[in-house]
Amino acid sequence: MQKYAYFSRLWRTAAVLCCVGSLFLAAACGGREEPRSGAASAAPLSGPADTVALYRSNCISCHGTGLAGNMGADSDLRAVGSRLTEAQIAAQIANGGGLMPAMKDRLTAEEIGKLAAWLAAKQ
Repeated sequence: MQKYAYFSRLWRTAAVLCCVGSLFLAAACGGREEPRSGAASAAPLSGPADTVALYRSNCISCHGTGLAGNMGADSDLRAVGSRLTEAQIAAQIANGGGLMPAMKDRLTAEEIGKLAAWLAAKQ
C-alpha cells in the first residue's frame, strides 16, 4: 500500500510540473502583444517590405510591434543604431547573447545583413 501511495504522489507531482512547464513555455512564445502607452511603441513598422516581413516573422515576439521590446530594456530597439554599429547588430542577431537566441541557423547571412542595416538606421 505504501508503494502505491508513493507512486501516486510521484505521478501527481509530475503532472503539476508538466502543467507549470507548459505555462512557462506558452508565455515565452509571445503571442499577441498588448498595446503599450506612448505613441512610439504603437508606431507601425516602416522600411523595406522584405525586411519588415523578416522582423515580423522572427523578432516581433520579443522586440514588439513598435520595437519597444517585450523582454526589458535590452530588447528595446527603437534607438539601437545609436548604441550599436551595424556590424555589432549583425553579430548580435547571428550569435545571440543574453536572452536573445542565435539566429544564424534560422536566417541567411543576407537576411541578417538586411535586418542589421535597417536596425542600425534606428537612431
